[in-house]
Amino acid sequence: MASTGHFLSNFTLPPLSTQSKNLNFSQRHLVYKSQSCRNKISMSNRSSIASSTANTVSFDVDYYEKEFSDHGVSFESINNSCVIKMELENGSKARLMLPSGLITSYKPLMWHGGTVEVLHTKVSEKDAGEIVIQGGVSMNFNCAGDAGFRWSPSIWSLHDVRGSSDKYIQVELKSSDSKEMVNFTYLVTLEEALLGSELTITNSSSSSIQMIGSLMSHLTVSSPEATFAVGLQGSSYFCKQPLISNFSIIPPPQNEENVFPDTENEEDDDCASMAGEFSRIYTTAPRQFSVMDRGRRNSVIMQRTGFDELYVYSPGSEHEMYGKYSYVCIGPSATLIPVNVGPGVVWGGAQYLCNPNL
Repeated sequence: MASTGHFLSNFTLPPLSTQSKNLNFSQRHLVYKSQSCRNKISMSNRSSIASSTANTVSFDVDYYEKEFSDHGVSFESINNSCVIKMELENGSKARLMLPSGLITSYKPLMWHGGTVEVLHTKVSEKDAGEIVIQGGVSMNFNCAGDAGFRWSPSIWSLHDVRGSSDKYIQVELKSSDSKEMVNFTYLVTLEEALLGSELTITNSSSSSIQMIGSLMSHLTVSSPEATFAVGLQGSSYFCKQPLISNFSIIPPPQNEENVFPDTENEEDDDCASMAGEFSRIYTTAPRQFSVMDRGRRNSVIMQRTGFDELYVYSPGSEHEMYGKYSYVCIGPSATLIPVNVGPGVVWGGAQYLCNPNL
């Protein structure tokens, strides 16, 4: 196998707006696409598709199959979740879960003709028999506003599916607060060499809201010791405690201190080792960088729009190679400075995991 190190260090994607003749990945697209598309699931049919109680959510998988099977997707009901399976004709695949909105799998086509899993997930069982899935690509956002308004989008419903298996597949999810004044739209796009996660926030209230949180991707690696972040040299960052959500995978501390000093630093290496345990929020990082795993001879390029911050976490190399802690976390973030969304304003941000290994 030819060495990929030099190629990946110098790999540059074309501008987002020119990556696909079918998709325009500018922020204008991100807002426009979700608002102008045809709503295939009418309000009159919502009650027959997904019903919820205080503890469970049920899905009409047969209805989903009837409406969307010609778009390259299939559906499977597992416990209280619905798995949306996206597959292109070239073999690239992704899996998305309802109602959590968690992307549990992304397998792009590789240069050797097969597919390779990019995401790292952990499946466990609680005492009551409940299956818990962590890792993957997850969302963790919290909104706050006037008069004590507090809300977090945690229950997502299927709104539309577009595209076809020979070009691209887009799955659109929505989540709204109880008064439907703040609406989140989540557009997951699978292309031949790309998995996109596009978020749109529409504030229909009469006052501003502040949003904090992140999109977090657990990337599977051979070991953090063999993994490098390429392209962050000169970027400023703060050391922070790891970001915690229902989907984050955090190993138990190696010692009682486990301190992450809250100091500002600058990345001094263009190919920075991820061998040690660290948790960083970059405040001046470029919009594109890559994670290179020399053990698996694989690389992922991450691009972001809308979000100013970049979260990078490594659990360190004190764990078994190819084990449950063989991963690193990356993702666009609004943690240090919240995103302000004014009344009547639509805001958009996105992450794109790009595969340069074709």
